[in-house]
Amino acid sequence: MTPNASAVAHRELKIATYNVHGAVGIDGRFAPERIGEVLGEIDADIFALQEVPLGGSGAPNVLETLQRMTGLTAVEGPTLDTPARRFGNAVLTRFPVRAVRTLDLSFRSREPRGALDADIDCDGEVWRVVATHLGLASSERRAQVEQVLQCFDTPAMPVILLGDLNEWFVHGRTLRRLVTHFYRVDAPRTFPTRYPLFALDRIWVHPGERLTGVEVHRTALSRIASDHYPLIAHFTATA
Repeated sequence: MTPNASAVAHRELKIATYNVHGAVGIDGRFAPERIGEVLGEIDADIFALQEVPLGGSGAPNVLETLQRMTGLTAVEGPTLDTPARRFGNAVLTRFPVRAVRTLDLSFRSREPRGALDADIDCDGEVWRVVATHLGLASSERRAQVEQVLQCFDTPAMPVILLGDLNEWFVHGRTLRRLVTHFYRVDAPRTFPTRYPLFALDRIWVHPGERLTGVEVHRTALSRIASDHYPLIAHFTATA
């Protein structure tokens, strides 16, 4: 094995999920730059972001600010998409994005929800990253999980499902169906940042042996920048 091949074989991939709460901190301030600074602290290869203002005639484009601050490639998946306001999920990555799909997970008359599904080329190996924000009601989340799973056969590529899944219980029945397709990553508490009680932010992966660790990013800045802490997972980038 050449030295370069060895380096690739042992490379780690850092992937984070972060509900940015519209870039409004727990102090009530709208401050996209604070979110950008938190992303800089984490320095992940891929970020899945929820509750991101995406612009419009009457709304700020926070994703544009974050892309400028980080230098990463941005992909958006709006769940609200009107001329006046666009809002929803986003992915930031340092790697090339090979394909993007969006999935409408809206349930009856409840708040629009969705998933942003991207194929990302991580140094020659394509990973499927599915970033989502599920609904508040258990019946809504069950339907959304079933809809997400319909998009997957046994995947040939590594797959990560991550985001704010809004499941208040670590082993809630809403998410048990995911076990048929994914390895369940540890679920440390991320919400609220003032006193974390709930593991609303989750990461699921296939295959499970790619996971090497998981952590919550707790700093003075991340405590005030949003009402959620970022959740980070570390993976081996190649088999």
